[in-house]
Amino acid sequence: MTPETAFVLNTFSLLLWGALVMWMCAGFTMLESGSVRSKNASVICMKNVGAYATTAIVFYVVGYNMMYAGIDEGGWIGSPTLLYGVTGAERALLDGDGTATAAVVGNGRAAMADWLFQMVFVGSVASIVSGTLAERVKLHAFLLFIAILAAFIYPAIGSWTWGGGWLGAMGFRDLAGSTVVHSTGGWAALAAVLVVGSRRGKFRPDGAIRQTPPNNVPMVTLGAFIVWMGFLAFNAGSHAGLTGASDAVALSNIFANSTLAGAAGVVAAVCLSRWVLGRVDLFASLNGGIGGLVAIAAAPDIPTHLWAVAIGGIGGVLCLLGIRLLERLKIDDEVGAIPAHLGAGLWGTLAVCIDGGGDPFVQSLGMAAIGAFAFGASLLVWLAIDFSMGCRISETAERLGQDAVLGIETFPEFLRHEEEE
Repeated sequence: MTPETAFVLNTFSLLLWGALVMWMCAGFTMLESGSVRSKNASVICMKNVGAYATTAIVFYVVGYNMMYAGIDEGGWIGSPTLLYGVTGAERALLDGDGTATAAVVGNGRAAMADWLFQMVFVGSVASIVSGTLAERVKLHAFLLFIAILAAFIYPAIGSWTWGGGWLGAMGFRDLAGSTVVHSTGGWAALAAVLVVGSRRGKFRPDGAIRQTPPNNVPMVTLGAFIVWMGFLAFNAGSHAGLTGASDAVALSNIFANSTLAGAAGVVAAVCLSRWVLGRVDLFASLNGGIGGLVAIAAAPDIPTHLWAVAIGGIGGVLCLLGIRLLERLKIDDEVGAIPAHLGAGLWGTLAVCIDGGGDPFVQSLGMAAIGAFAFGASLLVWLAIDFSMGCRISETAERLGQDAVLGIETFPEFLRHEEEE
């Protein structure tokens, strides 16, 4: 295979994986908007598409460079240089200079293909925070936090690990982001919910929990399936290569392990939900599958598929137990995003030591450092937002629903309208 052919295949595969990971944001939108009451579903859709658009712009303007540009080996963060784009050699090639081909091919993949794939990961982090805060956070406060997350918080963590920084230099292993992506999102969501608070009436004075039934169960289920599909690309794309037989085998193993881990998470949650929650719960089962997928993301390329089943099953159990724990702590996580992404993500990062070559000390240090930074920085940002502009919608908006306040009803055919004479 020629170097140019390898360049084309690597670039095309990253674009394909990036497009499929982007589709995860659609899955998260369906899952979240179907889980809430119909009076808030339209705003949930706006919040998710706004978060994706915000991360794209901010990560282009500053986030990518902060994560990858100019990081010394063992360093802490990249360059604050604004705007990321094609390299000089790529620009020359586009202008018709054939002599630039060798320099372009030598990079292994097109610059903006790598940007796209890294950017959609940030979109997934934003979706985690969105789901936790459903039905009570101000749209503009949420988008402001997502902008700061994409500009600094996530890139700093990425630079420590994938960008060649100090954790990466120590040998920290997290191939597809059990901690870098999912635990970061979970920590950010936990900080957010502690500041924003629970929905009014969710936890009653007598200790009872008010159930808020979803408006569309099939939509939630379809959203979970779309997220599952996106995880295949999430994990496979992190392999970052498609140029030979070894890459084909590795990608096949990643697809298989991801599928088995997700399936084990579902089965574990189905089997244990009656014992933990007092009912066989569909949403706990769907979150169990996501928990299994999150857990295997740190090392989806392990050669032993049985370990993938065990890792995913434990991830599903931890997710289920986490849902129950949050209820007892009176922390209102609408879609169970914190247990699925934070709890299972931490477990998956530690599970790299089983069959993925991870060092227990380094993995634990990375989890602790990333957790402290992600939670601490997110908490400070949310407190600042709450102090400056407020982060919670009004009592009237929460009672009527954000859709009514915004003037966009999800199911207008079910509303009463005065007939015009």
